[in-house]
Formats: sequence, C-alpha cells, structure tokens
Amino acid sequence: MLGYDEFFPIQITYATGITPYSVAIGDFNHDTRLDIVVANRGSNTVGVLLGYGNGSFLNQTQYLTGSWPFSVAVGDFNNDTQLDIVIANFDDNTVSVLLGYGNGSFANQTTYSTGSVPIALAVGDFNNDNQLDIVVVNQNDNTVSVLLGYGNGSFANQTTYSTGSRPMSVAVGDFNNDTQLDIVIANFGGNNVSVLLGYDNGSFADQTTYSTGSGPIAVAVGDFNNDTRPDLVVANSNDDTVGVLLRYDRGALKNKITFAPTDGSRLRNFALFYFNNDSLLDIAIVNYGTNNIGVLLGSGNGTFGNQMVLSTGLNSHPYSITIHDFNRDGQADIAVANYGTKNLVTFLGSGNGTFENQGRYDINFDFAPLMIGAVPKCELNFKATAQNPVNYKYDPRAVAMGDFNNDTWLDIVVANKAADNIAIYFGHGNGTVASPVMFSTGYGSAPYRIAVGDFDNDHRLDVAVANFGPNSIGVLFGFQNKSFANKIVLSTESSRPVWIHIADLNNDAALDIITANNGTHSVTYSLGVASPYAIGIGDFNNDNRMDLVVTNNDTYNIALLVGYGNGTFASAKMYSTRSSSSISIAIGDLNKDNRSDIAFINNDTSTIGIMLGYDEFFPIQTKYATGTSPYSVAVGDFNHDTRLDIVVGNRDSNTVGVLLGYGNGSFADQMTYSTGSYPHSVAVGDFNNDNHLDIVVANRHDNSISVLLGYGDGSFANQTTLSTGSTPRAVAVGDFNNDTYLDIVVANAGDNILSVLLGYGNGSFANQTTYSTGSWPVPVAVGDFNNDTQLDSVVANFDDNTISVLIGYGNGSFANQTKYSSGSVPIAVAVGDFNNDSQLDIVVVNRDDNTVSVLLGYGNGSFANQTIYSTGSDPQAVAVGDFNNDTQLDIVVTNFGGNT
Repeated sequence: MLGYDEFFPIQITYATGITPYSVAIGDFNHDTRLDIVVANRGSNTVGVLLGYGNGSFLNQTQYLTGSWPFSVAVGDFNNDTQLDIVIANFDDNTVSVLLGYGNGSFANQTTYSTGSVPIALAVGDFNNDNQLDIVVVNQNDNTVSVLLGYGNGSFANQTTYSTGSRPMSVAVGDFNNDTQLDIVIANFGGNNVSVLLGYDNGSFADQTTYSTGSGPIAVAVGDFNNDTRPDLVVANSNDDTVGVLLRYDRGALKNKITFAPTDGSRLRNFALFYFNNDSLLDIAIVNYGTNNIGVLLGSGNGTFGNQMVLSTGLNSHPYSITIHDFNRDGQADIAVANYGTKNLVTFLGSGNGTFENQGRYDINFDFAPLMIGAVPKCELNFKATAQNPVNYKYDPRAVAMGDFNNDTWLDIVVANKAADNIAIYFGHGNGTVASPVMFSTGYGSAPYRIAVGDFDNDHRLDVAVANFGPNSIGVLFGFQNKSFANKIVLSTESSRPVWIHIADLNNDAALDIITANNGTHSVTYSLGVASPYAIGIGDFNNDNRMDLVVTNNDTYNIALLVGYGNGTFASAKMYSTRSSSSISIAIGDLNKDNRSDIAFINNDTSTIGIMLGYDEFFPIQTKYATGTSPYSVAVGDFNHDTRLDIVVGNRDSNTVGVLLGYGNGSFADQMTYSTGSYPHSVAVGDFNNDNHLDIVVANRHDNSISVLLGYGDGSFANQTTLSTGSTPRAVAVGDFNNDTYLDIVVANAGDNILSVLLGYGNGSFANQTTYSTGSWPVPVAVGDFNNDTQLDSVVANFDDNTISVLIGYGNGSFANQTKYSSGSVPIAVAVGDFNNDSQLDIVVVNRDDNTVSVLLGYGNGSFANQTIYSTGSDPQAVAVGDFNNDTQLDIVVTNFGGNT
C-alpha cells in the first residue's frame, strides 16, 4: 500500500502462482527499477513482476520450471550484463536456468541434473575464472552438486561431493584464507556440518565434518572471536542448542562449543551482544526447560566463561528474547517472553556483564507469548525491579517499540489477538513501564502483526495493524501525549494478512504498507485516497491509456491515477477541493486543448470546481458559485459555440445552474432555472428535435421530473413538470420506441417502479407508463440486452438485493421485469461486454457485502447467475473501460469505507 499522508488510495494485489515459496529481486530490464522473481512451488513456475519504480508492478509473467521449485537465486551467468535466474526443483532433481534478455523477459528454461531432492542453492565463483557457478544441496542422497559455469549461460555437468546425512542448508566463504571459496553444509540427519575446502580449479576436497547439536537445520558464517576469520553458528532444531565452531587453521574448525549447559535446558532461542563492553561477543541463551536465561561472556579467544543464570520464575518456560537499552543508561538490557507463566520479564544490565533483579509484567494471557522483538543494536543491562500486574486476556501475537508520547523514552506496543486491541506500555526511562493503555482495533479484528511509523508526517508515531479476522489493515494515528486519534481501516480483501512491513516504496517521502497475504498467496499494497465517492474515466495525458479520477469526500481532494495501459496505475496525485466534499464529477475538454478536464460538485461550499488537464496533472482549480448543495453535474454544448458548458443540479435550492464555457477552461457565472423540489439527478438530450440540447431533472421530493428546453443560445425555457412515481432518484434518456425521438426513464425508489415517458419529438411527453421493479430501485442503465436493436433497461433494487431487467418491445413498452439475485444492497449498475461475445453483460456494486456481481448476458435478454468478486470496504460507484489495452473491458470500483 503506497502511503500518501494518512491515506492509502488504491489497493493493488499481484497474483503469483500457487504456493509462492521463495523470492529474489533484481533489475531485470535495465530501467534502474527493482523487479521481483518468485518461485511458485505449487504451479511449477517462476513469476517475474517488473517494477515501475513508483511501488507498482506489472502483473507477473510466468515461466515454466521443473517440478516444485523450492529455492531461487539470480546472477549474470552469461556475462552479458543481464541478470539471469536459477531455481532448485525439489521434485524432479534438477536446477533450471533462465537467461535474461535484459528487457524483463527470459528465455525458456535449460535444466541441469542434480542429486536427489535439491532443497537449497547458492552461487559463487568457485574456480576463479570470473564466471558464476552453482552449488546445490541434495537432501535425499546426501550430496552437494557443483555446476561450473562456462560464462555463456551454460554449465558443466554436476560434480557431486558427499556430505553428511540429510543436508538442509548451504553457505559459502573463504575458510582457509587462500582466496578460494569454500562450502559449508548443515546436515540435519548427521548432527554435524560439512566443510569442503575449495581448490582453484572449482573442485573441492573431501568433507571434513564437525559435530553439532541434534538436527542442525541452518548454518551461517561470522567472526565470533575477533580474529578476522569466519566462524560458524548452527541452529540445532532437535536438542534446542546453538553451536559455535571457531575457525582455527587452514580452514579447520575447533571442536564445537555448544551452549545448553544444563541438562533439560531445551534451548529455544539466543541473542548475541557485547554485554560487558569489552568488544568481545557474548551470548544470552533462553533455557525453556530450566526456567532461566544463561549469559556466557566471551573471552576473545573463542572460549566463554561459565554460564551466569538469571531466573525467569518457577514454571515460566521462557521462549523468546530481545535486547535493548530500556533505561537509556548506555547498557544493554534483556526482555524475555515466558510461555509458561504468560508474562514478560526484564533484566537491567550493569555494563560489566552482570544483571540485577528482574522486572515482571504479569499479563495473564489466554494464550502464551511466543515471540518478542525490539530495535537492534542496543546494549543490555538490568538494575531495577518492577512488578506491574495488569490482568488482561491477550493472546499477544506481535510486539514493537517506539516513543509514542515524545518523552524520549522507549515505549512498547503489543498486538493482542484475542482481545481485539493493541496495548501501549509507556516507558519510564529506568527500565520499567507503566500499566498498559488499550486501544481497540475493532470487534473480531484479531490483530496479528504490527508496524510502527509516522504515516501522516506529523512527527508522532502511528501504528499499523494487520487484522487477520476481517482481512484488513488498521492504522491508528498518534495524537498528543498518550492517545491515538482517528483510525482508518484498509481492506486487503479475503487475504488473511499475516505479516506487515513499512517502507517508502516510491520515493515520495511517505511511508507505504506492504502485507503478506496467507489466504491469497500474494503481496498487497495500496496507493493514497480516503472515502472515495465518485469516479471518472478518461485519457488525461493523451497517451491512449485510460486514467482514473476519484473524488474523496473525507479528505476534500480529487485523486488522479495515471494508467500504465496494463491494468495498473501510478501513485495517486492529489488535488485539493478546498474544504469541500465532492459528490459528482463530469469529464470533458473544457478549454479545447485536446486534453480532458474535470468539473466537479463541491457540496459543502455550493460551488462547482474546474480543473484543467495538463499532461498528467491539473495545475489550477477554479471555483464557480452554484446553488445550495449541488448534487449532480452533466456537460454539453448548450449555445452552439463548440465549447463545452456545464449544468448542475442544486439540490437544496431547487434549481439547475447553467455555466457557459469560454473554451479556455473558464466559465461565465451560472444562470439558474427553477426545478421541482430536491433535484437529485440531471441528464441532457435534444427532446424537441431542434438540434438544441435540453435538460431533464429528477425531483426527488415532489415526485416529478422537470424538462427545460434549450433555445440554442445557452438559455432555457421555464420548466415543464411531468409526474413520476414516488421519490425519483435517477434519470436516463434513450429512444425506446424507435421513432427517433428521445424518451425518458426514471427509477422511483419510493414505490418500487420504473417510469417510462415517451417523447413526441416536440418537447412534450406522454404520461408515464410504470413497470414494477424490486424494492427501492436506485440506479438505472440502458442497453440492448437481446440484440433486437431495441433499448432495454436494468435497475438495481437497493432493498431486496436484486436487479430487474425490463426488455423493450421497441414501441415504448417493456416486458415485465425479470429479477436476478445480486449481493447485499446493490447501489450502482453499469453495462458492457465483459467476455467479448458481442452480448451486453451487467455489473452491479453490492455495498454491504463488499463485492461486485457480474451477470453475463446470453444475447436473448436473459442472464447467467451472478459471479461475485470481492472489492474493498463499502463500494459505492462503478465504471468500465479497457485499462490495459488488451481489448477486454475492465471494472473499477470506488470503496468508500476502505479508502480505495
């Protein structure tokens, strides 16, 4: 989700293949913008998503791989300065190499045999010929395969080297200082690591194995004794230990140093830091089985002192650890989450490697805490004791830190899944914290992950929460000292967000939000609008690609989203409407410069705003006075000067205002004409065949329409009123009886009927003929649904969750309605051919269940059952167009509640 001040306008989700498992990044098309490659394990493909550099990406292009691609890496394998891709295929014992063309596309895969069940890989130059080579871990036959690169994108057949039993992980480094890369493998089944020293010809010596704990599952390289030589650290999954193996001489490693010094310790985690300020790396160990923390101070020669035990309490079963300077004394402190006693304990460090009494925060979780986190690179020492019972039932799932009240002391925020809230523990600056202050994330929200950042640039930290229950992101904005102001909720559809991260993805100095979606196998972000209401489509930069404009009620602005022609859009550019909500919009070339301009209704200030298009932006907004509460707008040339004019329905002053255009984007003051009560909808057409545009208005409160005939000079005759049904809400025009005269159709919400008024071609109309609809019809649209060249009508029935289709006979009469189910509270409707069968289809916006329904037409006036697609929260309006130039109609929906 790309941030814009406090708002995230448009959600874009990029589909991957089935079960995306591994990801890598690189610039695949030389545009200096990062792209993404994903290994899709379930669909046997890699997906390449090219970046636009503004945080948006093309839809993925998929390339076939072998079976069950498990791990992916990138490198230039043929020395053409273009990045290539290599994938380990778990199920068919191969690696796939896809050579890049440098334009973001890739050649078909070339596969190379490996050992059995390749599970991990790495790249490096193993024979010093400046060509990249590949090393692959083969889990089932206990080998690694080395494939030497020729530098032209092809590789020699594998050379295999024995490892220990069930190798799981690989890392590379120069362990014997001979400038040749060596290999280290973690062997899960053999409880050891294998080191294979490299020769300068790309071959390797037989393995030397070093014992580890039980079930080593991962290996990494670092310098643990300050001798500038790489040592190893190994995670042992079966006996809960961490083993450190120090490099000694010519690549040899000393006997392992295993840290689980008490029987039954059941190590769960560890952390590394300089606890006694001697520049020698120390270790803090979480001993789940013995209910304590062990601190081992490094001696600088690869050995460690005896474990100093810090009790975490009887039956506490500590599970996770984090390090930070909680009391700002320059020393490292420790915080531990206890699984058994469901609490959090802290230890204040003294700076000499010792720690004093624990501070305990008894939170009485319904479920036990498993993870705790803090800002890295801080030192750890504990002095004070604090006890602060709180007695809340949490099921905490995530923790983060920040200074939320600007007192320069770090505070703690916890996401409590079971309680549907976040808890803020304000820090006192001495290592203790106050009782938590709770802030609701919404009923049933089940907050799962949190991230902290200043999203609205007010120099106060805000909190973003991934809500697993309603599939949304909640943002709570920091306000003054110890409170949070407004909360906004951003829908992630049916995605089950399980992780959240923040970053400035498009270099606009505004933080963006990225979510990992467990339910939809996708990554989601959004682009910056709030409470969108009305939507318009046009080509605003003359690039032959459809763009969007959206009016945003709550933030008093209009968002322009420039289309890339592939169905994605650039970040929203915001244009202020100056403290007024805009509820209706019209598009046309108002100043005859061949660029689309915008006219919009400012409901709060009773004005109409004009924004003249200039390439991709609208530099100047001009306001023109209207009547009170303008509600709808339409455009047309009312005085035959080839310049577009504007007509506005002024709801509370019972008038329409006509503003004649000068052709340069400016307009004369409005001329007002009386209408009926509460004009709600306006349309234009030539009702008396004099080649002058006329106006029709639906008057919601007096059950009528007003027809104002135009004189062709921009002025209009007084209204003629015609009776309709009760509460007319929408009006449309068309020739329903094939007499070349325009007729009028009206949706009457109060008595659930559609009124058809046939035009005589002289500006007068026959009395209405009414047709039953469903309950509370609101929007109406017309089209030829049965290919008889006669116009038909469709109306969405707000109160009974249906649409009504009325087939026209071509003589001005209509068949009885045929009803089709929609979603809950259909509020908008549009028509188009969505499956390219030359038959009109229908799309319906369903407000209360956050969906759109698509009903495909059979071309005989009947329709298939609806197909439902998720939208954002509280969808309000719909439009159709071809946004990616593929000759297929697409759908765009504004989501009022989801700000997208």
